Amino acid sequence: MPRVRPHPWAQPWARRALALLLSLVTVCAIALYGPMIGTASAHGSVVDPASRNYGCWLRWGSDFQNPAMQQQDPMCWQAWQDNTNAMWNWNGLYRDNVGGNHQAAIPNGQLCSAGRTQDGRYRSMDTPGPWTMANLGGTFDIRLNDQARHGADYIRVYITRQGYNATTTPLGWNHLELVRETPRYAPGETYMINGISKGSRTGRHVIYTIWKASHMDQTYYICSDVNFS
Repeated sequence: MPRVRPHPWAQPWARRALALLLSLVTVCAIALYGPMIGTASAHGSVVDPASRNYGCWLRWGSDFQNPAMQQQDPMCWQAWQDNTNAMWNWNGLYRDNVGGNHQAAIPNGQLCSAGRTQDGRYRSMDTPGPWTMANLGGTFDIRLNDQARHGADYIRVYITRQGYNATTTPLGWNHLELVRETPRYAPGETYMINGISKGSRTGRHVIYTIWKASHMDQTYYICSDVNFS
């Protein structure tokens, strides 16, 4: 009987090559389309000074597998290692049905993840450490992007008290001072909160923003790391 030759793809080397090719295609697809995942179901966040996960997406979204991140931006590195969706969905860090009882809904130590919302997707945001900071002067502005045009019943801005150490201590309510509460914002794409004073604070701090959306009982909890000169 004539000998039947195996199909070329049945060869072990061919199967390995095919597996490698599929892996490369998957990585390229994630790098190309991953940043669009959060935008497809867009909500919003503070983009200046950048929230923790927005900053990580902004700096590393197109290069999130670069091992240099571990040394150059270690807090983003641990966040990407924990759950990449925390960055792809940088605009989805919210809780529903809080009813304005923020401190009851969000335990101390979990403020930056909105109480481990979305099944803990954003838990790495609670990790204390040397998060990349924005340098700010005596007064500063906050820019919040509302891609879905939810509107705002109010936006509250807190700053950590002098003496709080964000590199060693998870953020708690007792570390915060309320410095501004806004009136309502009609639905739009950008909300500016201007002329906020740092007070007597210097050095590393966390700005904590609570955005109560108007379209439903949905509240966003946002940590931004800053350095006051």
